Amino acid sequence: MKVVVYSHDADTRAEIKLAIGRRPAPDVPEAEIIEVATAPALFRLLDAGGADVMVLDGEAQPAGGMGVSRQAKDEIYNCPPALLIIGRADDRWLATWSRADAVASHPIDPVTLARELAGLMRSRAAAIPAG
Repeated sequence: MKVVVYSHDADTRAEIKLAIGRRPAPDVPEAEIIEVATAPALFRLLDAGGADVMVLDGEAQPAGGMGVSRQAKDEIYNCPPALLIIGRADDRWLATWSRADAVASHPIDPVTLARELAGLMRSRAAAIPAG
């Protein structure tokens, strides 16, 4: 399953990739991680149907993951589910505004991130028709 990881910060992308591993849970497909550092690159990928699930850094610069999530949900047909990584737990209300499907917070807890991502992968796999 194609998991796109969006952040301008290479260290944050590496931390997210490490938390995901090859497979965030035994009952989900392997994660094929695609890294993107800019919002235009992310939207090109989404427009082409190149992602099954998104992990978005809410602290990304200059386009934060919250705004990117909201824009993707508004503009992309059959938009993949989004896991938003927020800067503070108190920002959960902003994640709701952004229409994110799941939330984790900085500092990244690998167990929480893997659990939330696995849930999104399960729901995406169930929504994709077999064949």
